[in-house]
Parts: sequence; C-alpha cells; structure tokens
Amino acid sequence: MRPRTSVLISDFDGTITDNEFYALITGRYMPRDVPDFFGGYQQGRITHFEALKSVFAYAPEKEEELARLLEDTKPDPQLAAAVACLKTNGWDVVVTSAGCAWYIERILATAGVDVAVHASPGHIEKGQGLVMELPYDSPFYSPQNGIDKEALVRSMIERGERVAFAGDGPLDFAPAMLVEPGCRFARRWLACDLRRKGIPFHEFQRWSEIAGVLTGGSTKLSHT
Repeated sequence: MRPRTSVLISDFDGTITDNEFYALITGRYMPRDVPDFFGGYQQGRITHFEALKSVFAYAPEKEEELARLLEDTKPDPQLAAAVACLKTNGWDVVVTSAGCAWYIERILATAGVDVAVHASPGHIEKGQGLVMELPYDSPFYSPQNGIDKEALVRSMIERGERVAFAGDGPLDFAPAMLVEPGCRFARRWLACDLRRKGIPFHEFQRWSEIAGVLTGGSTKLSHT
C-alpha cells in the first residue's frame, strides 16, 4: 500500500497574494464604460471563466508594465521559506486557481517556488491582452470556472492523502468544506462566511502562517 502523504492545496489570488491580478487590471487598464463582467457572472449571463477572460483582455502587452503588475500582486514575502518548511515537514504544496497559469507560474518562479499549478493556460497576444483558454485536458476541467477546485481536493482525499486547503473567496467554500477543520484555512470573504455560519477554521493574514500551523510551530487556534 502506498504510504499516506500530506498535501496543502491553496488558492492563489488573494490567498498567496495580497492583490488579485484581475483587480489590478480592472483598476488600471479597463475603461469606465466597459460592461460589468462580474455583474454579468453574478446574474448568470456569463460564466466565471468568461468574466475573468474578459477582464484579462485588457492586460497590457509591454514587458515592463506586465512585470509591474506581477510585482504589485504582492505575494507573501515569506512564500518560498514557507513552502520549503512545509516540504521539509512532509507537506506537498499544490496551487489551484480559477485564474490564469500564465501569471501564477511567473509570480511563483520569481519568488523561487516550484510547485504544481492547476489553472487555466494563457498567453499574451498583441491586441488581445492576456488570452486565457479553457483547460480541456485537465482532469479537473470545469466549463464554468476553468478548474474545479472541489474536484481537485476530492481526488486527493480519495487517494488517501491528508489534505489541507487555503482560500479567500466564494469559489473556495466548497473545497474548504471537504477537509478537516484543523486543515481548513481562510482569510477575507471566506473567513467571514465560515465565521458567519459557525464553521471552524484557521484564519490567517499571511499565507506563510499556514506553515506554522501545519508543522506545529504555531499555537494559532481555529475560529468559529
């Protein structure tokens, strides 16, 4: 029998980073008169993937502007050290996101982090910004969100892994509910929603705090 391993599955935007890539594009590059893409998503007229894809089309094409955008997402400065600590203590780290692997992989590489990433592929194309594509070949493909985070977490649990999950937004609620309370980490919207519903979890301000909890170096208690 294969020995049981431990894996931390983490959202990216707003969880590992302080600023979401799409929000930076919205604030800096989208004209005020464009449609409200996320309003359309909330009304059920378009999918979450289509809303993000529409925003990403306004991404700049110049290398220096793109580099500034990536830097301004502000990933946890202790990210690499936290990942190393987790790996030393037997935890694999997997990043999953409804966003685009194009920027996620670059931000992680700049931080010196090499982990598996499950996100929709994409590329910069002249006149079209960041073109995000549906990940048809992914085992966790979702036509609505690109990647089905819940399916990813469930697959790891069914393989017999010990699974922890970290997230910050509405799409993170379902996968967070699959893991044990002591392995459930949340901030921002997700933390507020879990607290409102009386669901136990660990709240974090910086992603690197999770490593302390999972490796026994922190006394941080779960919240309800």
